[in-house]
Amino acid sequence: MRFISEEQSAALITHEIAFEAAHEALIAAVADGTNAFPAVLAHGTRPTDRFSIKAGSTTEIAGLKMGSYWPGNSDLGVPRHNSVILLIDQSVGRVEWVIEAGKVNAYRTAAADAVAADALARNDAATLAIFGSGHQALFECLAIARIRPITAVSIVARDATKGGAFAEVLRSHGLAAETASAEAACERADIIVTATASRAPLFDSAWIRPGTHVASMGSDGPGKQELPPALFDRAELFCDLPKQSVVMGDLQHFGGDRARIVAIGDVLSDRSAGRSDDAAITVFDSSGIALQDLYVARRLVSAFEAKD
Repeated sequence: MRFISEEQSAALITHEIAFEAAHEALIAAVADGTNAFPAVLAHGTRPTDRFSIKAGSTTEIAGLKMGSYWPGNSDLGVPRHNSVILLIDQSVGRVEWVIEAGKVNAYRTAAADAVAADALARNDAATLAIFGSGHQALFECLAIARIRPITAVSIVARDATKGGAFAEVLRSHGLAAETASAEAACERADIIVTATASRAPLFDSAWIRPGTHVASMGSDGPGKQELPPALFDRAELFCDLPKQSVVMGDLQHFGGDRARIVAIGDVLSDRSAGRSDDAAITVFDSSGIALQDLYVARRLVSAFEAKD
């Protein structure tokens, strides 16, 4: 068994590596011979200290990711989010690699958003609305800015001070950013990304313009909700894994015909159509799948061994 530490994986990961791995993983998710097993959702002694285990396998790779969220860590000056990936040697069933992947997980999540946006958002999409100003929001904005000509970012934050500080961070990365109300942000956005822990819709469906692409990145457990269900009736629906999204993604709140939900991997592999026209509203529901972690881990292993 070999080990890559948090410091080592954080030094190796890039948006490019994460994007390529996410693209591979989302296509693999719909391929024959792929297994995505039900997620295990658990918590520590305190119910607010949560962790999950997601596992998967293909004909060429197998393993799992354990991700944890300990909100009290902020008071200790250590990250609230942590992640560990295990790659299994399928020839003997032993763990071959253990990779600490806290920062990697943020890149991996944003990369799935970027891969979906690259397939679904209008080519001329230039204005981004981001709901949330926490751990994940920066990675989402930077990943989207790599694949679309983003000229303005509207930040919707519960805490005005945090929202203002986040705007400064985005400006330091060359993105014109300002805080805005939810309604104003939605009404001017070509792309909307929600990256929160919300359990209620963050905006009104009526605020979404024709042609907008919307991504729910924070709904990854039963009861979580970022998007208004009325939006689903107006939109073309996509997700990373349909059978998981309807259980723990935002699409758990969709009461319509589930045959309308398309796996983004089918779009990437040309087995299904993506956006129908420039006036369509597209929704991508990302609850996160283990294959994203396994494929990014494989690329990190290659980069790590290349440095040896």
